[in-house]
Amino acid sequence: MFDSGVGGLTVADALRRALPGATLRYLADSACAPYGEKSPDFIRARSLTMAQHLIDHGARLLVIACNTATAHAAEAIRAAHPGLPVVGIEPGVKPAVSATRNGRVGVLATKATLQSERFRQLIERHASGVQVAAVACSGVVAHIEAGDLGSEALLALVQRYARALREAGVDTALLGCTHYPLIRPLWQSALGPGVQLLQIEDAVAQQAVRLWPLEPGGSNPVVLSSTGDPAVLGRLAREALGWEGFALETVLVPGTGIEPVRPR
Repeated sequence: MFDSGVGGLTVADALRRALPGATLRYLADSACAPYGEKSPDFIRARSLTMAQHLIDHGARLLVIACNTATAHAAEAIRAAHPGLPVVGIEPGVKPAVSATRNGRVGVLATKATLQSERFRQLIERHASGVQVAAVACSGVVAHIEAGDLGSEALLALVQRYARALREAGVDTALLGCTHYPLIRPLWQSALGPGVQLLQIEDAVAQQAVRLWPLEPGGSNPVVLSSTGDPAVLGRLAREALGWEGFALETVLVPGTGIEPVRPR
């Protein structure tokens, strides 16, 4: 599985519970994070490179643990690798619409996700008769990538974006980026107790179980790799998820032309 950075760890945690015998290789493209502020062409090309790297390391099923990469590159990856089961992730507009009581839903996501054709289609398909307030949360991913989960600067951003949803009167808010659940308590506090907060990692894991091509079994070894400095990745896995016993690697993905940041 891959993500633009550390955010996909929330999906990885759900996958470990759903497929306890599967070997998991996680690739964080932290050298290029955040994807949400890049062009669609860059996101597509970079995602294809990430996918190929994982396939070269034996992937039998690929999870795109990034809303932005799914929106702009999932179909290209499926076309390039037709025999490989691919699971994407996207903002859970449908469950949010089902959950709202007052007909007002908020979506917190990256600019690239909100501007994508896939998101437009989700709104068109599932949000008829519902008011959707979509907020592009620039800057939040960068703080999380730096392991900066409690600073005043991050809190100010969260409060600003949450304020927009409160002013829109939403009673249901969707975390539309896999990074955002890593600071879920900040979002909930800023939105207030009257707003229910949704995320969709478990649904991704359930789809992976349906597509898993191998028999159950194994010891579930985990490799966490990063195109940047893997120190933050490892720290979040331990502190936020309680993981132990995983391997940690820095990798240079062939053909990217980007040198990784070496661990200090």
